[in-house]
Amino acid sequence: MTTEALTPEATKTPTARKRSSGGSLGSYLLVRFLLIIPTIFILVTLVFVLMRTTGDPITAAQGGRLGPEQLAERIHAAGYDRPLFVQYLEYLGQVFTGNFGTTISTNRPVTEVLFTYGPATFELAFYSLLVAFVIGIPLGMVAAYFRDKYPDAIFRIMAILFYATPVFFSGLLLKLVFSVWLGWLPIAGRASTSAELEMEFLSNKTGFYTIDAIQTGNPEVLLDVLAHAVLPAIALGLLTAGVFLRLVRTNVIGTLSTDYVDAARSRGVSEFRLVRTHAYRPALIPIITVIGLQIALLLGGAVLTETTFEWKGLGFMLIEFIKARDYVAVQGIVVLLAVIVALTNFIVDVIAAVVDPRVRY
Repeated sequence: MTTEALTPEATKTPTARKRSSGGSLGSYLLVRFLLIIPTIFILVTLVFVLMRTTGDPITAAQGGRLGPEQLAERIHAAGYDRPLFVQYLEYLGQVFTGNFGTTISTNRPVTEVLFTYGPATFELAFYSLLVAFVIGIPLGMVAAYFRDKYPDAIFRIMAILFYATPVFFSGLLLKLVFSVWLGWLPIAGRASTSAELEMEFLSNKTGFYTIDAIQTGNPEVLLDVLAHAVLPAIALGLLTAGVFLRLVRTNVIGTLSTDYVDAARSRGVSEFRLVRTHAYRPALIPIITVIGLQIALLLGGAVLTETTFEWKGLGFMLIEFIKARDYVAVQGIVVLLAVIVALTNFIVDVIAAVVDPRVRY
């Protein structure tokens, strides 16, 4: 009776063979990237259909201001009297070539509006996410350290309040306290008039006030820009901070009950060091996976935040275009935000797959 030599491939378990063949990082990222295309296609289609439920954009914007003949002439010139499916195909072609049309109320290319006001929204989202990290992650760790004790109860209540409080209400409350009563911070806007004038004359202006303020070389301009960003960033960031606080607390508590933490505890490692060193990093992995969803939440909350603080970004302009019934501009802004959310989720998936290989299986 002879025995055949077992090759390394034959000694692999079925699970190991399955993972080596189908769980590679490259294949996972390729699938996730390809899923962006149908996602964006569905989002663009939904936006187009929803915008057309009220009729054509010309009638919605100018219906009560123009006579029937003038209205019909403009509708024909814009091509909105053609079959809806033909308009849809033309719109898809324009979107995938970067052409979002021309606004009805201001007669400006929608892409110009996006490039003009987009940096303000992205800057606000960045500062808000920074606030969420600075507040949510440390408080979540402290709540886990004092599990089921008085500080833990306080922080859990705070997390619920952060998440449940409407952005416009917290924004008005912050303005009342820190701007009206205390006079510490500006009440509205992205910068004072003098700072905006100084940044206006920059040859390579970016639209990101923080970067433009640094380019001026004037510390007072930078401080002015940062002071204007404090209250809007806090109002919007607290919304996400509540999510991060509860998520970090739950995952740190779960990590503290694992075997390797029990082994470290048996060696005399302090509870504080266990939280700070052993349970901290594993608890951040779920944070990475939900950042994409929180970006969508931040962009949605930016509409109310920008309106409350007169922060002239895409959210502020979106409300203005809705008031003017300029659905072409509304359609372009919503599509852009949807594309940003889809791309952000892909980037987050990439980071999560690199940090934690388990998400690929």
